[in-house]
Amino acid sequence: MYAKKLICVVVPAFNEENLIRRVIDTMPVYVDSIIVVDDKSRDSTVKKVEKIIKQKKHGRVKLIRLSKNSGVGVAIVRGYRQAVEDGMEIVAVMAGDAQMDPNDLKNIIGPVARGEADYVKGNRLYTGEAWKIIPKHRYLGNAFLSLLTKMSSGYWHLADSQTGFTAISATAIKLLPLYKLYPRYGYPNHLLAMLNVYSQRVKDVPIRPVYNIGEKSGIRLWQVIPALSWLLFKNFIWRMWQKYIIRDFHPLIFFYALAFMLLGASIPLGLRIILIWRDTGNIPPINALAVMFTLITGVQSLFFAMWFDMENNKGIR
Repeated sequence: MYAKKLICVVVPAFNEENLIRRVIDTMPVYVDSIIVVDDKSRDSTVKKVEKIIKQKKHGRVKLIRLSKNSGVGVAIVRGYRQAVEDGMEIVAVMAGDAQMDPNDLKNIIGPVARGEADYVKGNRLYTGEAWKIIPKHRYLGNAFLSLLTKMSSGYWHLADSQTGFTAISATAIKLLPLYKLYPRYGYPNHLLAMLNVYSQRVKDVPIRPVYNIGEKSGIRLWQVIPALSWLLFKNFIWRMWQKYIIRDFHPLIFFYALAFMLLGASIPLGLRIILIWRDTGNIPPINALAVMFTLITGVQSLFFAMWFDMENNKGIR
């Protein structure tokens, strides 16, 4: 227990035979339950976990085997549900690749245990050391997705959107429609949008990035970034509809709509100017003014909408 709360750690695992034992062996003693959810691994991950369970000193370990490879999001939701069924009050997530420092776990679960937050996530980008430790392409990809996630989720104070080192209260697990959660690597982005719609308090805490310990990443940025960008756009539209139209109307909807309309109109207008300049060598002043109007007014409307969104979400930081 920690702060008189029952603590569970869900460990999603897929082909983690090399590091899964390290994750379990280094789990802090105050963790009451460790639920390993195997996402249909093709290696000996399951055998290693089963061997650990047979040892009495690891009696707190439970193994769940998914019938097919469904994605890390599905594995985590399955672990969440089991933890709630077992009566756990705070549920953390630590990946099976040992890239999450167990010494940081108290910082992750602490705000939830003290009632300061409903969901806490680690932030590997908080210190300057992250740039030196995290592979540069992953750092830049994470930073880009974090920027988009701010707008998509409404949690403008958060960074490092792709971290999986998190903690959530059992109450929030019961409240959220987790059966709708994106099944694969986009699950943390989708979960943040859900938390915002349900007005859950979310907190960022610094954690130490861990790399080059033998882990193997299955993430391919050239595939992930386009797919997640589209997911973030859909999350944004869903959040606007649910939070600012269905549940409680807010005028920022008009500013966002005007911004997208004007900025969208500036694209064909800009292309028209280019074609006219190519064919005649001149740019008609009226066309130039039209593009300037749509761009400037569109950007101003976008900034106003963002500011309204930031102000409206201050209470759930």
